[in-house]
Amino acid sequence: MKVFGDLNSGNCLKVKWVCDRLALPYDWIAIDTMKGETRTPQFLAMNGAGQVPVIELDDGRTLAQSNAIIRYLARDSDLIPADSFLAAKMDEWLFWEQYSHEPYIAVCRFQMVYLGKPAADLDPDKVKRGHAALARMEQQLAATPFLVSDTISLADVALLAYTRLAHEGGFDLSSYASIRHWIGASERALNLPSTN
Repeated sequence: MKVFGDLNSGNCLKVKWVCDRLALPYDWIAIDTMKGETRTPQFLAMNGAGQVPVIELDDGRTLAQSNAIIRYLARDSDLIPADSFLAAKMDEWLFWEQYSHEPYIAVCRFQMVYLGKPAADLDPDKVKRGHAALARMEQQLAATPFLVSDTISLADVALLAYTRLAHEGGFDLSSYASIRHWIGASERALNLPSTN
């Protein structure tokens, strides 16, 4: 399997982390999104949306969208709850991450890290919605050690990618004790270097 991705992208890291956690063999094909490498005819033939990550299976089939990819790769693994309701709750978090978290936390980080914007110049609505997303996570993580239950799932993988770097987007996590604890626990469960 080939994974086409940019290691600066949390969405791409999700795929790498799942592959590594499940010991899936893969070749990482580095794609530099800042140099327009997702806009080449060859890349667009794999994913017409022109986004990373994309995986190419051994039989040549391709799959895009990070949460669809990790859901496919982790099938029949312990990263997806065996209980069907808990699996649906995991999916609920996966959908929420792309709609209510990533557009604010990741976008603010991109603007500060890659576009050089100061925090004071960020869109106040994006900042407000980012804090709302963090508050939602804090509420859940005060009740359960991981987002769905007492063990790590794809919900945690998906939300860890940008939450652990939220400070780079101007989001101070010092008042989110449960999130900070969860970040450490998730990093340990995925054998990642600590960001704390």
